[in-house]
Amino acid sequence: MKIFEEIESEVQSYARSFPRIFNRAKGEFMWDEDGNEYLDFLAGAGTLNYGHNNPHFKDILLTYIQNDGITHGLDMHTKAKGEFLQTFNDKILKPRKMEYMVQFTGPTGTNAVEAAMKIARNVTGQQNIVTFTNGFHGVSLGSLAATGNSHHRDAAGVSLSGTHRMPYDGYLGEEIDTTEYLDKVLSDSSSGINSPAAVIVETVQGEGGINAASVEWLQNLQRVCRKHGLLLIVDDIQAGCGRTGDYFSFEEAGIEPDIITLSKSLGGYGLPFAVVLMKPELDQWKPGEHNGTFRGNNLAFVTAKAALDHYWSDQTFSNEIKRKGQYISDRLDQIVEQYGEGNFTAKGRGMFRGINCVNGEIAGKITSAAFKKGLIIETSGADDHVVKFLCPLIISDENLKKGIDIVESAVKEVCAKVDEIPEEVQYFQNG
Repeated sequence: MKIFEEIESEVQSYARSFPRIFNRAKGEFMWDEDGNEYLDFLAGAGTLNYGHNNPHFKDILLTYIQNDGITHGLDMHTKAKGEFLQTFNDKILKPRKMEYMVQFTGPTGTNAVEAAMKIARNVTGQQNIVTFTNGFHGVSLGSLAATGNSHHRDAAGVSLSGTHRMPYDGYLGEEIDTTEYLDKVLSDSSSGINSPAAVIVETVQGEGGINAASVEWLQNLQRVCRKHGLLLIVDDIQAGCGRTGDYFSFEEAGIEPDIITLSKSLGGYGLPFAVVLMKPELDQWKPGEHNGTFRGNNLAFVTAKAALDHYWSDQTFSNEIKRKGQYISDRLDQIVEQYGEGNFTAKGRGMFRGINCVNGEIAGKITSAAFKKGLIIETSGADDHVVKFLCPLIISDENLKKGIDIVESAVKEVCAKVDEIPEEVQYFQNG
C-alpha cells in the first residue's frame, strides 16, 4: 500500500472504505492480492451490471483486438460503431417505438449530462435547467450545478448557476405531489422562476439515497413539462441498462423523455462509454460543437453490442432482473421488520435497492462489518445513511442470497452494539 500513500491524491474515496489491493475479478466476485474473495455489491457504482470480465463479451473483445480492430476513432465512421448503432436501434429503440438520434459524447456520464443540458439550452434559447433535491448528475461544473449534494458542490471553487432546484418526489412528505409546486411556480410570473429550458431528473436517485419516484409522479412531471414547453431530460446513467428491470428505468411509467443520458453499464465490460439520445428535431448541433477526444471508444462499441445481443434480444433477462429485484425487496423488508425498531426502512426499485438507516454512523458500521465478512457494499445519501445494494444483474441466486445474508448478519451485529439511539437523532426519509 506504500505507493498509494506516497503519491496518490487524497481525493480517493472507495479505497478508504475497502483498503485492499485487488488484482482479479470474475462475475460477482473480486479477489485481493492475498487471495481473499469478496462478493461485489458495488459493481463499479453501477458500471458492471453484467459482472466482471463477462465471458460472453471477453472472447469477442479479445478477437477484435487480436485482429487489429480500431481502438480509437474520434467520431469517424468505423465498423464497430456502425454495428453498435444498428444493434441498439434494432434491439432497444425500435421494439419500444422510440425514435432518437444518438450523440457520442466524452466517455463519462457527466459529459453526457453536460451535452444534454447544452442542447436543451441551445434549442429553446433559455438558460436555466430545473433540477431536484438530492439529485446527482456529475462533478464537472455544468452537471455539478444540477447536483444537490453540498459535499460535491463545495469543491467547485466557483459559484454554480444555471439551475432551479425543486423538491423531488416525497421530499415534502408522501402526501404532497411536488409536481404541483413546479406547475405553480412555472405558472406564476412573480415566482422568481424564469422560463427554464428543461427539467433533468433521475427516476431513482442513486447517490441521493435510492429515492425512487412513483409512476404517477413521473407522469405528472412529464405533463407539467409539456404544459409549459420544457424539455424533459431523464438521466438514466445509473438507473438504466436494466438496473430497475427494464432497459430504461422510465419504461414502467410510460413517459417519453425528450433527451436521455446513458453511460456506466452501457459499455457492458466496464469500458468508458456515454451517449445522449435526443428527439430528431432537437439534433441542432453544428459540427464539432460538442466533442471529446475519446468519444470514439471502439472497444466499448464492441462490448456494448455484445451485451445487447446476449441479454436484450428478448424479455428473458429483464424478467430475471425483476424476479431477483422482488427477492431483494422481500429480504430487505424482512430485515427491516426484524431489526428495524424504527431505525431502518427499505427503499428502491428492481435491483436498485437500499436500507435507509436512522443515521450515517449506523450505515457505515453495517457496510464496514459486511466488508469484514467478505462483502463489498457502499453507502449513499446526503449523510451516507443508506446501505446501497448495487450487485451485478447477472448474480446467481445462491450468491445473491449469500450477499444479503452477510448484510443481515452485519445489521444484527451492529444493532447488538447499539444500546440506544439518541432521541434527538431524527429520521430522514429522503436524506
